[in-house]
Amino acid sequence: MKNLEPKGLWESFYSLTQIPRPSGKRKEIADFLVNYGKSLGLETLQDEIGNVLIRKPASPGMEKKPGIILQGHMDMVPQKNSDKVFDFEKDPIEAYVEDNGEWVTANGTTLGADNGIGVATAMAILADKNAVHPPLEAFFTIDEETGMYGANDLKSGWLKGKYLLNLDSETEGELYVGCAGGIDAEATFDYQPVETEEGDIALRVEVKGCKGGHSGCDIQLQRANAIKLLFRFLKDAVANFEARLAYVEGGSLRNSIPREASAIITIPAESYQDLQDLVDRYEDLWLREYDGVEPDLTFKGEEVECPKTEMPEDVQDFLIHAITLCPHGVYRMIPEMPDIVETSNNLAIIETKDNSVKVVCLARSSVESRKEELASVIQSAFSLAGAKVEFSGAYPGWKPNFKSNLLATMKRVYEQEFGNSPRIVTIHAGLECGIIGSKYDGMEMISFGPTIEHPHSPDERVNIATVQKFYRYVLAALKAF
Repeated sequence: MKNLEPKGLWESFYSLTQIPRPSGKRKEIADFLVNYGKSLGLETLQDEIGNVLIRKPASPGMEKKPGIILQGHMDMVPQKNSDKVFDFEKDPIEAYVEDNGEWVTANGTTLGADNGIGVATAMAILADKNAVHPPLEAFFTIDEETGMYGANDLKSGWLKGKYLLNLDSETEGELYVGCAGGIDAEATFDYQPVETEEGDIALRVEVKGCKGGHSGCDIQLQRANAIKLLFRFLKDAVANFEARLAYVEGGSLRNSIPREASAIITIPAESYQDLQDLVDRYEDLWLREYDGVEPDLTFKGEEVECPKTEMPEDVQDFLIHAITLCPHGVYRMIPEMPDIVETSNNLAIIETKDNSVKVVCLARSSVESRKEELASVIQSAFSLAGAKVEFSGAYPGWKPNFKSNLLATMKRVYEQEFGNSPRIVTIHAGLECGIIGSKYDGMEMISFGPTIEHPHSPDERVNIATVQKFYRYVLAALKAF
């Protein structure tokens, strides 16, 4: 990978793959970036929460031009295949070039191209003595993937530039001028466990092999949500086979579509074969329903040691009904742009711990009132089931400015460099632009990047040719200002 062009970019990206940087583990990667800036002899700052800012003086003759900010986030989404032994807090990413020579991917885990390629691009430009540019700032935020905490806690006045290039988009040839806002919903069911019926046996049932993906970029692809599938089965098993729920878990990140989910259920011993038959029927049903979408989906059951306690029947039933009722997926498209999602919900995580079950959702919308409406729907579904519902992490959307000088320049440069026009779009995923824009009134922003497929999943990969094109484009844009 280090032999790919542009060499400086890929060497920087390789360095990033060697540093564990899942969201929340920020010190090692932040220290690395601070030391990188200082090693180049550049002004390097770090704020109280860990964001890093590196300033590079303008090229000769460009000192009085408006400053430009190259912005990306230093954390990555930690997702792995269930059979992959890997510790995201200790192990380096096993990145490699695919056999066809077109893509860089990782062995059984997320690659971290989101947003490692953006960070590596800024690093390479900071080190590139031939790059022509106005006053330059490279701004790296912490913990974007889990709540955009770095952008949320950014203090006003820290950034000096007029134009911000967010390097965190995933389709080459597209310029993003707007994004959705979001809000996290957390529903908690507290309960006192009851004793398991004497003579019952236990099964662990597990949905695996779903593609998952980014809950903003991929939500319209109609991929399976492992939690929703599991609860569809549980409702049938409870209603018709006297099953009782002892434990359930699924999903791992609020902004990833759940790929796996499992539960431990107890049943009368004489119902064992009937339950196994039901498991087989559901696996066959789902493979037919998701034909061409989820070819690797599996659903299996195996007998396990019977737990001494389980959920009370009323809590179990309320939980099952609430999950069944809770919306997941696309809620509404943008009427003026019918191929773009306006509002969606990701039923993201469910976990059992300390006599409680917690369910986490991430609702998104480019329309604030629609986001509030969907949050209210989620609240109603779980409140009626007796859960405590709390909201947190709300962040604003980014309203497009189709008349900005930055957009006009970026379009012109793309056309000059590549002979065709970029596509101007908004994105349903959350970008830090909305938050940063709310703190720096009047700052013009664009988000763009190379082609990255399947972010937030172990299938993540980045296209090599588009990385080369992306770097050329950034350099040309900086020179054009």
